[in-house]
Amino acid sequence: MRQAWTFLIALSLIGLAALLQFNRATILLGVASLALVAVYPFMKRITWWPQAWLGLTFNWGALMGYSSVTGEIGAPALLLYASGVAWTLGYDTIYAHQDKEDDALIGVKSSARRLGAKTKPALTGFYAGSLVLAALAYLLGGAVPAGLVLFVIPAAHLRWQIKAADIDDPVSCLAVFRSNRDAGLLVLAPFLLAAVLARA
Repeated sequence: MRQAWTFLIALSLIGLAALLQFNRATILLGVASLALVAVYPFMKRITWWPQAWLGLTFNWGALMGYSSVTGEIGAPALLLYASGVAWTLGYDTIYAHQDKEDDALIGVKSSARRLGAKTKPALTGFYAGSLVLAALAYLLGGAVPAGLVLFVIPAAHLRWQIKAADIDDPVSCLAVFRSNRDAGLLVLAPFLLAAVLARA
């Protein structure tokens, strides 16, 4: 326990040192994120949607990244944040299907247990919402509209995820969950292209 606490404190101090390099707005956002982080471990006992809280926590960086450059939270950042929350709802619901039997035994909640057989239609909604919000963030950020065509690629990948995921097979769920590393890169591609074109 002593080693664990020492490691935790060391990591926290490193994180604080990094945070203090940013502007005031970003520092305040970083401090505010601690509330989300602190509450998350308890959400499985409070709500059927701990995956939504995970989305709020994991995607906070979209707000901080934007703020670190502009000194404020603009509409593109809020849209990208909401996109990330919807995406997290999707992929972490797939992940949660691995644990649904154990979760039921110990009495904790999850979106996988809540949705059950309705998971795949819900995934369609989560992923579609995520892509639409990301595309809006892309446009409001001043990117070239023609670049929207690139969103077809992550859309195809996410559609594959929905079809490929066998929610009653933990091995399948884990494999599809892991493919979200690729999904994230595919969503990033239009934004990177827009940044390159803006500098050209």
